Amino acid sequence: MTTQRSTTTLWRPTGPEELDLVRELDWRAWPPRLPEQPIFYPVLNEDYAIRIARDWNVKHSGVGFVTRFEVETEFLSRYPVQQVGGQTILELWVPAEELDEFNSHIIGRIQVVHEFR
Repeated sequence: MTTQRSTTTLWRPTGPEELDLVRELDWRAWPPRLPEQPIFYPVLNEDYAIRIARDWNVKHSGVGFVTRFEVETEFLSRYPVQQVGGQTILELWVPAEELDEFNSHIIGRIQVVHEFR
């Protein structure tokens, strides 16, 4: 008998460069952070991800994407939810040095669910 793991849906607004790296990783992992990026921050709701992709990524890169992916819920419990604005401005802060382990708990593939230009 196979036991299904409980997962949590996360979103990540991203630009074209990061999305190209995700594609190179077969849509199964996030690339390592750059030295000036000490935190990987997926967000907890789609609306917040849309606002970042549309209002920030498009302005800086000409295009913004929203991705959706599933992570094992039990694993995520180590990262407290960060409220960085209003009630729906919620993120998880994953230290860059833990990103490989975080990636190993992604279930399935990372999907692009919105694109803004």
